[in-house]
Amino acid sequence: MASEGRTPRLAVLIDADNTSVGYADALFEEIATIGEATVRRIYGDFSGTRLRGWSAALSRLAIIPQHQQAYTKGKNSTDITLVIDAMTILYSGNVDGFSLVSSDSDFTRLASTIREHGLTVFGFGEQKTPESLRNACHRFIYLENLAVGGEDKPARGAPVAAQSRLPPSKAVPLIGRAIDAIDPEGGWVHLGEVGTQLNNLNPDFDPRSYGEKKLTDLVREAGAFEFRDNDQSKAVHIRRKAKSDQRSRRRAAS
Repeated sequence: MASEGRTPRLAVLIDADNTSVGYADALFEEIATIGEATVRRIYGDFSGTRLRGWSAALSRLAIIPQHQQAYTKGKNSTDITLVIDAMTILYSGNVDGFSLVSSDSDFTRLASTIREHGLTVFGFGEQKTPESLRNACHRFIYLENLAVGGEDKPARGAPVAAQSRLPPSKAVPLIGRAIDAIDPEGGWVHLGEVGTQLNNLNPDFDPRSYGEKKLTDLVREAGAFEFRDNDQSKAVHIRRKAKSDQRSRRRAAS
């Protein structure tokens, strides 16, 4: 765990076989909001042409390539190398957490093991990432949600995603469950606590999946919750709207 007041040190381990270079810049911009990318390594067979696109990004982003020759077809020696390095870094005690960049469920056990040792695991992968890996991480961030320059569009050079933004109304059940977990009586709850509970219940929860950059904006757009702002403390509290209010809103929208 990071000492109080110190930026968490993260080991960023990238599975090149399952990650497009088009997400590289946006990926490290996102990681910078979480902590310091102290270790930056990428794994793959760089002897061929398939991973050639990563060449420029490696020097620009100070990523160290860990070349692993594919000696036998069908045997993923790259995954094994990444796992061995991860365990070596874990036992060194020099980092506070890991950013595992892959959409491959084979890394589920690795993420679970790191968690068991008390370190934070951030996962990054495409929407096709299996649920097992997403839930093994403390937080899982979809690469399709990463934007360039704060714009609501895919990262520059990233493959065209089959992703479609979900309507904010789809987030209502998730937000409702988070509120109920905090206060089953249906009272006012702090929005920050709701955000924490949402990530505890759903590691891949992200307002950007619903077309909103902040949780506050998503909750407002969802239309099923009341807000109470404290101008002095800047604290925001929310609670469910009465069912009659929700029915009136739906009639007005129709």
